[in-house]
Amino acid sequence: MLKTLHTTLLLLSILLLQGLFASAQHRISGRVVDDKQKPVRGASVYLDNTIDGATADSMGYFSFTTTEQGNQTIVASELTHTTAGMPLVIIGDIKDIVLVLKPNKAKDLDAVVITAGAFDASNDKGKTVLKPLDIVTTAGANADVVKALQTLPGTQQTGPDNGLFVRGGDANEAAVIVDGMVVQNAFFSGAPGVATRSRFGAFQYQGVSFSSGGYSARYGQALSGVLELNTVDLPEKSNVNLGINMGGIYASGIKKWKKSSLEGGGGYNNLTPFFSLVNTNFKFYKVPQGGSGNVRYVWKPTKTSILKASANMTQNTTGVGVPNPSAGDSSTFNPFAGQPDTVNFLTNDLNIYSNISYKNYIKNKYQIYAAASVSHNTTKNSFGQIPLDQNEYRRQGRFEVKDYFNSRINLMVGTDMQSFGQKREFNKVWTQQFDEVLAGAYTELEWTPVNRIAVKPGLRYEHSTLLNAGQIAPRLSMAIKTGVHSQASLAGGMFYQNAANIYLMAGLKPQMQQAIHYIANWQWSHDNRTLRLEAYRKDYKNLVLEQVSSFDPNAYRNINPSTVFNNEGYGYAQGAELFWRDKQTVKNLDYWVSYSFIDTRRKYANFLTSATPTFIAQHNANLVGKYFVDKIKTSISATYSFATGRPYYNPEYDHVKNPEKFMSDLTPEFHNLALSAAYLHSFGKWFTVFYISIDNVTKQRNVFGYRYGADANGKIVKNEIVPALYRTLFFGVNMSLSEFKKDEL
Repeated sequence: MLKTLHTTLLLLSILLLQGLFASAQHRISGRVVDDKQKPVRGASVYLDNTIDGATADSMGYFSFTTTEQGNQTIVASELTHTTAGMPLVIIGDIKDIVLVLKPNKAKDLDAVVITAGAFDASNDKGKTVLKPLDIVTTAGANADVVKALQTLPGTQQTGPDNGLFVRGGDANEAAVIVDGMVVQNAFFSGAPGVATRSRFGAFQYQGVSFSSGGYSARYGQALSGVLELNTVDLPEKSNVNLGINMGGIYASGIKKWKKSSLEGGGGYNNLTPFFSLVNTNFKFYKVPQGGSGNVRYVWKPTKTSILKASANMTQNTTGVGVPNPSAGDSSTFNPFAGQPDTVNFLTNDLNIYSNISYKNYIKNKYQIYAAASVSHNTTKNSFGQIPLDQNEYRRQGRFEVKDYFNSRINLMVGTDMQSFGQKREFNKVWTQQFDEVLAGAYTELEWTPVNRIAVKPGLRYEHSTLLNAGQIAPRLSMAIKTGVHSQASLAGGMFYQNAANIYLMAGLKPQMQQAIHYIANWQWSHDNRTLRLEAYRKDYKNLVLEQVSSFDPNAYRNINPSTVFNNEGYGYAQGAELFWRDKQTVKNLDYWVSYSFIDTRRKYANFLTSATPTFIAQHNANLVGKYFVDKIKTSISATYSFATGRPYYNPEYDHVKNPEKFMSDLTPEFHNLALSAAYLHSFGKWFTVFYISIDNVTKQRNVFGYRYGADANGKIVKNEIVPALYRTLFFGVNMSLSEFKKDEL
């Protein structure tokens, strides 16, 4: 590990020396209008054959910096208008450029964009639904990317569980990707039944793409969906950020040169002030605290290439009294069965993650992309008096080439390899572990035969060394324009994934599990309004099915190496979803509405019969709104989330005689109202944001299931499974040497 860190630091040092030869940048600014001199909102403006550019604001104005000089061409494009450009000679700053775009006629539409199953939060006007700034300003999300995505259709409210639950899939079925690399530990470690936040903040990324199905052949090992995050490129300028809140303090800085930048930051968190103002449902005998540090280097050796290297480290410790999920269990195999009903659980977690990527466009025809990552996670736990240690690692590499044959067709060919494993040690005497090597190869064609139609077939092959098996996964997506501002899309294919780690660590080697996706989508987008309707069907095959006569509802159970199993599990998920967003009707008001209906059943794991899993609510709805008050420079946000009850296991039924009773009871409905506000003020050169947020304003007593046990007299006792807190209050201050825009509040 030290050798890896030394190598990374040496690379950063070498690259840093090349960034010291810097020269001044030039600012290019102007406006994009139509042929009637009206502003063209959201137009993409850029220097041709470079990655320098910006997006026009609501009045059509744009501004960006570039290191290019001499003869260049500036281009403006927008989905509902023709593309326009003009030559420039850059010898200094250039102001007051006016680019005129003509509206498209129906027969002259720009190329269609495939949207089935995908929510993109990037700067691409054709695909944008949410942007990183939207994620930051979503009330109740606390700038957590995963939490914000739970306001989109296709996801579930997770409650005390970690993970992204997508269209009937459990947390193991969604992969998180950063710059093409799989993230091994996407969430902070914590006690069983106490949810933690993800490791991702929206400002780290320029693009956030969430696929709830039918995703690209670039990726595998995810039966349900993929969250793809792309880190920011070269920052606009040097900057310093300072912050303090109820959870800790942090600082970061950026040094920008002509073609490179160096970033670094660190923080210390201690939730003592936070817990002094809120009531918790669990006893935290050791308040969560820890620290983090990061360093990042970006270098643009040429105008068509970019290299990014980063390293991150986080360390956290927490101690909490949790219900013992194995209380009452008389199994000799279960080492936790002898512990009391409530057990002190201590977590000490260290996570190290590094990533390097390189992209280059060659002769405006080829694109090459190479990336590598290394991650290690060490967790020292104790469950009462029993030590429970866990170590995880992952090493991955990716290389791909894309050939742009012409403006209508390109072909991508790539390969990736992952080496990863997990080791868990109980009480210093009992060990479970596995090591896996996955090798993948893929190809994907993007073809636009005419402006109204786009087709993307793909093929992925994946081989598992641990299972000594390989699978071929064909995929296909397509779209067709149905009007000037609307289109229909289809997507589908086969997706494979190894069994959950608990089976692999026990030494079991099931076959790869399979899901087949079918997705149909219609989307209308115009004048800052978006309407999206989608229906889907997902069929599960080859799921791991344990041969048992009784059901254990403990989500944190361990698998006995002698467990009898097969791959005869099966299931389905089908549903319909709606998304509506409006940023135009009321000035300074931005809101969206999402609704999901899902019908799903499966027989897998230790299920006794086919049933709806405990993490599924059949109906989910979200209403998110944000309003900016210009006079007082304040942004006010609100989020209301609703979900119908979730199934839970009731052991009082005789499930052998009445299998229809298995998972038939439902929890109460879920309701949550979150509010947040941000106020902008400046103190000299420091631009400052004061913010406050309240989650579950009405203090709704949300219940996510029930845990059954027995009292001293042998009578069955029913206990609610609840989140760590019913209501949270959080406030803080962020200071920056760069001015905030009102959209960032």
